[in-house]
Amino acid sequence: MPSSSQHATPTPSGLSGAVAEDLALYREKFRRRLPESLDELQGPTHGVVELPLHMAWSGMTSYDMSKPRQRMGLYRTVLHEGLRDDLPRYLNQDLLLQLWPVLRKLVGRTVRTVWEDAFPQLASRTRAAA
Repeated sequence: MPSSSQHATPTPSGLSGAVAEDLALYREKFRRRLPESLDELQGPTHGVVELPLHMAWSGMTSYDMSKPRQRMGLYRTVLHEGLRDDLPRYLNQDLLLQLWPVLRKLVGRTVRTVWEDAFPQLASRTRAAA
């Protein structure tokens, strides 16, 4: 697990104890799924990708990687719903880095924060694109 995942992320002040605890548990759910390194992400970069039902339980299950909106939708779905073993299978390091400046705006704050805390190269891609 990336070293930054071993440290608790501070919770925003003003939250009740129960809400802060729920937020911390939600963050931990995504942290546990992270790969050790982005190098592990060796998923497809072309073709049609079929997602299993545990990820694509509502909506599209098939994504054409040649279509930018579908590719972005696939990555958003996998980041939110994918389990630890799914991430290396369906995400590709180079494509994730390329998509991140836009993708980070399409995923939830918790997913974005967990990934950027664990992998500073994602946050630096965002600054470079700005």
